Amino acid sequence: MADRNLTRPDELSQGLSFYRSPEGELFCEDIPLRDLARRFGTPLYVYSRAGIAERLEAYEKAFGEEPHQVCYAVKAASTRGILELVARQGAGFDCVSGGEILRALEAGGDPKKVVFSGVGKSVADIAFALRAGIKCFNIESPAELDRIHAVTERLGIEAHVSVRVNPNIDAHVDAHVATGLGDSKFGVKLTEVIPLYEKAAKLPMIRIEGISCHIGSQVESAEPYLRMVTVLAGFVNELARRGIVLHHIDLGGGAGVAYHPDEKPLEPSELIPALIKAVRREVSVPDIEIFVEPGRSVIAQAAVLLTTVQYLKSGLFERQFAIVDASMTELVRPAIYGSYHLIEPVVPHPKAQRQILNIVGPVCESTDFLGNDRNLAIEAGDLLAIRTAGAYGMAMASTYNSRPLPMEVLVDGSRVIPLRRPQTALDLTRDEETLGLVKNPGMSEEAVRSLFAQSLGMSIE
Repeated sequence: MADRNLTRPDELSQGLSFYRSPEGELFCEDIPLRDLARRFGTPLYVYSRAGIAERLEAYEKAFGEEPHQVCYAVKAASTRGILELVARQGAGFDCVSGGEILRALEAGGDPKKVVFSGVGKSVADIAFALRAGIKCFNIESPAELDRIHAVTERLGIEAHVSVRVNPNIDAHVDAHVATGLGDSKFGVKLTEVIPLYEKAAKLPMIRIEGISCHIGSQVESAEPYLRMVTVLAGFVNELARRGIVLHHIDLGGGAGVAYHPDEKPLEPSELIPALIKAVRREVSVPDIEIFVEPGRSVIAQAAVLLTTVQYLKSGLFERQFAIVDASMTELVRPAIYGSYHLIEPVVPHPKAQRQILNIVGPVCESTDFLGNDRNLAIEAGDLLAIRTAGAYGMAMASTYNSRPLPMEVLVDGSRVIPLRRPQTALDLTRDEETLGLVKNPGMSEEAVRSLFAQSLGMSIE
């Protein structure tokens, strides 16, 4: 990597993922972000390989010699190249659909390091997971156990299972991302846990592996996790007394990250030693293996979403807007969760007038905003970076309003690696079937597609 002795470290990335030059320009590793925008256009997701690797290494280092398995939560960011990086570093995968298992295995993941959660596992999902030989199913209801057992008997393949417990613990997170409260759809309620294990132990094609739990996302301290350990330890110990010895305890993910420079992330170096100490103190099974399922805390701060200002616009009541080419179709979290992402110019614009702006996209929805009331000095044509965008960004992107999915690239030092081929609206209509009802169309399909293709990439600068 380039010498960064004269650069200012960036507050929202670990290690050397993102930084600013002495002139204030934002870089990803050795590459100026504006160079990437010129080459690939915007909206554009940019990931730092060093940032991803550093986060995974932080979890491994925190565990030390303790028996453990880190299973990356695929739902956070599931592009194949990212999953290849995860697999390359020896991590496993936490999957919540057959499609996510497919992605993980196509990326080179070890099926023996795959855990399968999710409340609605289909017969096809279960059959694929069994045939692939995954580590275990995290069972989320008694009915699911019945379905898994039926599929095992049909295929003649044993299923390795854990029970996902709903601990009824308030992790003090936003209601949209709380998964451990009693009224959540996730996990098995406390009164059903022991009976479900006892039932599973009697089924000929079921092999009991462990116990699992996930209390939510953006958890700010270790305290809710420690309460979760106490709940799970009670079950592990009681099951052992009944002759059912578990091999691992899966404590889920959800460690908080910084979306604002003033926020403090829950670092693996703080969380993992506390969990290890609690498990060894409270669980009677010696050296039980500890699983964790980080997603956001691996990928969020390792990426930005680049977007270009299209127009500045005044509204009523002194409301000012910056209309950009990214939208809720690229980053939906602000629209559905009210989530905050720091938005800043890639290159400072000292001559631009500073004003309070709502950063909004072109999608035909009033909720299409990326950030409100931001104090920025920008003009039309300026490039903005939306920070901490790696988790639940591209993974939740859509083609609403017939907008193509954004491009993604990975920066590895001075190398830039495209993670997908560019998509246009032409790709969105290619697989659709025509009814043939319009006998005399105003323009032929070929002519329309040709005109659209000619217009791509046009500039008036």
